[in-house]
Amino acid sequence: MAEIRDCPAPDPHPAGPTRFAVPPGAIDTHAHVIGLPPAYPLVAERSYTPPAAPAERYLGMLDATGMAHGVLVQVSVHGTDNRLMVETLRANRARLRGIAVIPLGLPEGELAALKEAGVVGLRLNVLFGGGVGLDQLERYGALAREMGWHLQFLFDARDLPAITPVLARLPVPLVFDHMGHMPASAGVDHPGFQALLGLVRDGSYVKLSGAFRVSVAGPPYADTIPFARALNEAAPERCLWGSDWPHVAAWDGPPKLSTLLDLMAEWVPDEARRRMLFVDNPARLYGF
Repeated sequence: MAEIRDCPAPDPHPAGPTRFAVPPGAIDTHAHVIGLPPAYPLVAERSYTPPAAPAERYLGMLDATGMAHGVLVQVSVHGTDNRLMVETLRANRARLRGIAVIPLGLPEGELAALKEAGVVGLRLNVLFGGGVGLDQLERYGALAREMGWHLQFLFDARDLPAITPVLARLPVPLVFDHMGHMPASAGVDHPGFQALLGLVRDGSYVKLSGAFRVSVAGPPYADTIPFARALNEAAPERCLWGSDWPHVAAWDGPPKLSTLLDLMAEWVPDEARRRMLFVDNPARLYGF
């Protein structure tokens, strides 16, 4: 069994960008809340052990970075136990939405309770232990359609060409995390990234996020700029931004949120397009 490593804590002093003003109504579409045992057990098959990331610190991060709203994504270390995320959603109904990780076959009442709390999508994650993979992809697509939800994916885009035909047939909106989560050294001409561009052109959403995960060069992550610009050019109306707080599995040390936000001035230089990315696009997708 692979070693389960302890994650470093996130930057204790999150702050907004210095190179541009975050537009009013901005939405952070990707972050996590994390609890600790015994109240919130961690799954045995996890890839890492994180520090706690409670709701109050998450909300403080939103305030510090100028975000009016946020979208919580169920973190892999809690598996399909969505309790902490749902509790946080219920306590902040107007401000937050959620993306759940669930097994197939949940009773209708449990699905209805998730939707009532503010869950608007399901996540399939093949990169970190504790996530739900792609082996029941079409059944998850059918469930998401029934619930009025979308499907969100975390996987390495280099694997995308083999499953693109299946993804293209799914009957719900698709959202891809972290620009496809492939190393920047692979280049924008890689068939996997080109497959991602094709899906985005055809109607999928993509999160311009995770610079510290895909960069090979390190801060200020200049090697990620061609990827973000290509995706934004493909469909500026379907690009989203996410902080990815609290930056789990950031083994070289947690990124500074101000650096990640400042990078948006390079990723999306046009102010009107940045407003679409921070405000209009996520408001439409997540129902704010």
